[in-house]
Amino acid sequence: MDEKIKVLIVDDAAFMVKAIKEIMEADSRIEVVGSARNGQEGLEMIKSLKPDVITLDVDMPVMDGIRAVRHIMIECPVPIVMLSSLSAHGEITFEALRLGVVDFLPKPSGAISKDIHRSRNEIIDRVKIAASVVSETYTE
Repeated sequence: MDEKIKVLIVDDAAFMVKAIKEIMEADSRIEVVGSARNGQEGLEMIKSLKPDVITLDVDMPVMDGIRAVRHIMIECPVPIVMLSSLSAHGEITFEALRLGVVDFLPKPSGAISKDIHRSRNEIIDRVKIAASVVSETYTE
């Protein structure tokens, strides 16, 4: 596979968008095609950008991550890796996975994660795994 993995970042924190974008772009096989500040904006962007994978926060204004997952899976299914400071809340993680999220990673230090780069390899690996799910689950 020579094509890059197209990623859409959905997070309301500008710092997190910048950090996640830097992490993704550190891998030559990944291209960030856009970013959205909430689930509703993300849903609209999915339809035009057609990303291979979405990174999605849970706690956002307008449309939170869990509501966004519900809409995405019905309207335009795309593999999702959730990155959230709410991962300690087991019910949120379970609900996200039940709705079809491929993986759920905690933001390293809460909502504004200044040490997110420590998780760089793990985040990149999970995005690549999510992209491989596309051919088996989301395109049938």
